[in-house]
Amino acid sequence: MAAAAARGCGGVWRRAWQRGAGGPAPRGQRALACNVRAGAVPAGKSGLAPWVPVVGLEIHAQISSNSKLFSGSQVQFAAPPNSLVSFFDASLPGTLPVLNRRCVEAAVMTGLALNCSINKKSLFDRKHYFYADLPAGYQITQQRVPIAVNGSLSYSLCIDNKMSQMVTKTVRIKQIQLEQDSGKSLHDDTRSQTLVDLNRAGVGLMEVVMEPDMCCGEEAAAAVRELQLILQTLGSSQAVMAEGQLRVDANVSVHHPGEPYGVRTEVKNINSIRFLAKAVDYEIQRQIEELESGRTILNETRTFDSKLGCTVPMRDKEEKQDYRFMPEPNLPPLILYDAKSLPANMNHQQVVNIDWIHERLPDLPSVKRAKLVEQYGILPEHSFTLLNEDGLTEFFEDVIKQTQMKPKKVIGWILKDLLSYLKQYSLTVKESPVSSFLLADLLNHLEKKEISSTAAKQVFAELWKGEGKTPLEIIKEKKLQLIQDQKDLEQICQAVIDGQENEVMAIKAGNRKVLNKLIGLVQRETRGRSNPVLVKQLLEKKLSE
Repeated sequence: MAAAAARGCGGVWRRAWQRGAGGPAPRGQRALACNVRAGAVPAGKSGLAPWVPVVGLEIHAQISSNSKLFSGSQVQFAAPPNSLVSFFDASLPGTLPVLNRRCVEAAVMTGLALNCSINKKSLFDRKHYFYADLPAGYQITQQRVPIAVNGSLSYSLCIDNKMSQMVTKTVRIKQIQLEQDSGKSLHDDTRSQTLVDLNRAGVGLMEVVMEPDMCCGEEAAAAVRELQLILQTLGSSQAVMAEGQLRVDANVSVHHPGEPYGVRTEVKNINSIRFLAKAVDYEIQRQIEELESGRTILNETRTFDSKLGCTVPMRDKEEKQDYRFMPEPNLPPLILYDAKSLPANMNHQQVVNIDWIHERLPDLPSVKRAKLVEQYGILPEHSFTLLNEDGLTEFFEDVIKQTQMKPKKVIGWILKDLLSYLKQYSLTVKESPVSSFLLADLLNHLEKKEISSTAAKQVFAELWKGEGKTPLEIIKEKKLQLIQDQKDLEQICQAVIDGQENEVMAIKAGNRKVLNKLIGLVQRETRGRSNPVLVKQLLEKKLSE
């Protein structure tokens, strides 16, 4: 392979299956990751022809609404099967759809946040397909004229996995459309039967269609994560992937530069951002290897097997004509207004005003990051971490309000200590046994120089046990207060110097780095109860005598 001729998205690939995968690729496959610094493409096995991967996404986001899109049935996750089904959801004859205003407002809000043009007149269509969990035999969607079109989403990527080196990229949003969700089929292999739960049938969805502007799993994952944050900030969707509130279909193809796009495959219903990155990278490499082996790519629908780490066929891809689209006869056009078009005598409660929604948009994640950097003086990459972890920004700001420590120091404790413990024990920020109050209290003791940073970490570890003790109680119980008697500390420093002749000689010969070893030895002797700054001063004074 023409090695490293290739750098950049669209771009150079590196052997990176182990990145977050925990092991080698199945069946000898190599996962791919983009390097976003330049713009070349990798060569094939023969070294003669490069490949250009193309990735587009279709994302279904469940709208945060108390009731469904066209019926008054309640929306609730994990409710008893078929307990939230109206006559319309079950498609009983004679039932008619009634459009949910909340779902329309959520779609408009999302479209505005994604820089879309909002269509003041949009239409509903029937999309026919026959599954057991779709009682009517069709889905009500917006195929011809959706509610929002021509938007964009900016997202950021790390270069070579370095948070300090980031680049911003943009993917175009083709459209956002309102549509119904289907029910859920539950396959009982033991009894060789399929059960159908219609609780989800008719739940409101926003389908966000992204243009094929991405080239690898890393880009796709970053774009979806940014979209997820935007939806959660707006409140238009909770976007919890584990509950099926955000599902991703990835369209993947490869081609040679200058040639038309290759035959694409669709990887359906990916329910994890991590799995999305793996699925896209695997599928790109699979297609390249298929083509270089002289085989063809089938226009098919595949699924990602997370246990095997590979995509597997589901069915042949249905073309648009197979769906037999037709206008929905039971719904009139959806008419929206703005400040200019709103009639003077119109009841504001009966219409959706685009300008009214636009004025009430909250700060989006990009704006929040900029404000965090400006207000607290933290690094830009730290602002990404704060927003990416649900509730971490609020936790950080609560600590800031209750401590005397500067934000730049606090962020270190949040990201290096708190976040490390949370990930180690697979906990969310809300589940942390160390509250923002307790961490702030601990940091105040550290800032007042009552304990050393080493002792503070010991206190944090004790707080994590969740035994209800305060930092001060732990400090007293473990005798972690700093040694206040300087004479005692001088004696310990002298004892360390006397026992380290070689290190002392090295320091006097000009190797100042060895001094850190002596400081560490003093810290060990005092069990972390000495001030490292004071210890350094005392050691330097004694070594210069």
